[in-house]
Parts: sequence; C-alpha cells; structure tokens
Amino acid sequence: MPVVTVEGRRLPLSNLDKVIYPDGTTKGELLHYYAVHGNVLLPHLVHRPLSLLRYPDGPDGETFFTKNVPPGTPDWVNTADVPRSGGGTLRQVVVADLAALVWAANLVVEFHTPQWRADEPGLADRLVFDLDPGAPATVVECCEVARWLRERLAADGLTAYAKTSGSKGLHLLCPLRPAAPSARTSAYAKGLAAEAAAALPGLAIATMARRLRPGRVFIDHSQNAARKTTATPYTLRARAAPFVSAPVTWDEIESCADPDRLVFTLHDLSGRLSRHGDLMSGLADPRRAGPLPADG
Repeated sequence: MPVVTVEGRRLPLSNLDKVIYPDGTTKGELLHYYAVHGNVLLPHLVHRPLSLLRYPDGPDGETFFTKNVPPGTPDWVNTADVPRSGGGTLRQVVVADLAALVWAANLVVEFHTPQWRADEPGLADRLVFDLDPGAPATVVECCEVARWLRERLAADGLTAYAKTSGSKGLHLLCPLRPAAPSARTSAYAKGLAAEAAAALPGLAIATMARRLRPGRVFIDHSQNAARKTTATPYTLRARAAPFVSAPVTWDEIESCADPDRLVFTLHDLSGRLSRHGDLMSGLADPRRAGPLPADG
C-alpha cells in the first residue's frame, strides 16, 4: 500500500489502480482530483460537519451514507459533536485541511454538508434551492427557474451563486450574514419556492407530488432544514461518470439551450478554474453575504 505525505501527514492510500467509474476513471485519478483542487473545495468544508456518501466499488456497487466518524479515523482529523434531530449528539468529521481531505477522499465519497457550521448548529449561514427537473424537462428548464429566483433573491438583498448538482439539475446558494435559525431560513425558502411556482405556472412546482413532476422543475427548499445536507461545491458524484457539482456562470445559465453544455467531469475542472477562477468564492466570503429579510 503506497504511503504519501500531505502537509506533514503520512497517508496510506489503497487500490489506486481500481476502476471506480464505468469510463475507466481510477481511484488514483479521483484522489489526484481532490488533491489538486483542494484549495477551492476546502473553504466549503472547513467548520462544517460532514455526511459522506460512500461508494467504494463505484456507482454501480453498494452506496451508503455515514454521518458518524468512520472507524479508523486518524486522531489528527478534526471531529465535532453536533445535535441529533431527535435529541442527543452525533460525532462527525470536520475536514479542516488538505491532509484530512485526501484521507476522506481515500474512502471514495461524495461530500455533503449542512447549511450551518459545527460551532453554530442550527444557525444557517447559507440558503439553498435544489432545482430538480422531471423528465422530459432538463437543466435547460432549471436555468429558466434559476434566473427568476436570482432576480427575486436580489430584490431581497441576497446574492445567488449557481452550480450543477452533478446529476440532472442545479443548486442555487446564497450566503447569509448574520446567520439565521434554520427554521426561519426554511420558512423563507418555502415561501419563495411557492412564489416562484405561482409566477412560473407549468414550469415550476414547489411540492414533492410525483404526479406533478413530469415536464416541470421541482424547487426543493427542504435542504434548508437543520437535519438536511447538500452536495458540497466541487464534490464528485456517484453517477455513471465522474460528474462534478461544478459552479457555473450566470452567462452560462442565461444562454443555456443544450443540457449537455452544463455537464462537467473531473477532467473539465482545471480548464474551468483557469478560465473563471473559483466561481463559488463569494459563498464562503462573509463580506458578500446579506441578511435574511426581516419577514422571512
């Protein structure tokens, strides 16, 4: 088993030649992606308790979520006690540096985080909308809904940042300052989703009813609940290819007419970062955050 040194930490890495994705992408390539792009991923992980979707044998193998600190976690990896929704606490990993990121990536995971920090549980410093298209709708229809939400959020003084979900849809995120109770953030998001559905009849819905989903975009506001998590910006997904939950520009959303134009894999990220920089940097910058409206 090869051992590498990352920021002074010795890390044993396993099965680097193992094919993880059907296109032939190996575990070594997956680890290289996280090591090279840790500088843009880490700001969205530090201070946040992690939920890990593990897929050690690839997306066609067994997948399972874990929130508890995995067995064998090194003692130098940060952890935090966070409240359970039903009472008591749960101990979770908090990735604080590149070494911890590479250690976690060696487990072959998707990174998922809540909208609050471990030191302020239940106080959301981000607002999120998950735009999920029901076939035959695609990400093209998600872009239309995203444009409406962006303008509406701006009217309330909030700045929206967009990324692909790494699956079929889009995620919109807004930094909040000061942080607001998750229940209040959830109520604001639910109201705005209902407003969007009313303004975009036939295109958007704000309820989870499956019979209403075909051809429409479901505006999922539920991930603002304190117990919920969202795929972290730049995480790889356990899909048919090494798709990335990749930040996108608003110009790309404005001009989106082909769903394939908003699909990105780990092989695309270096070029995108060279062209655009970190499009999500504002999400982790409190100077760019706004307060939740008083009546939210």
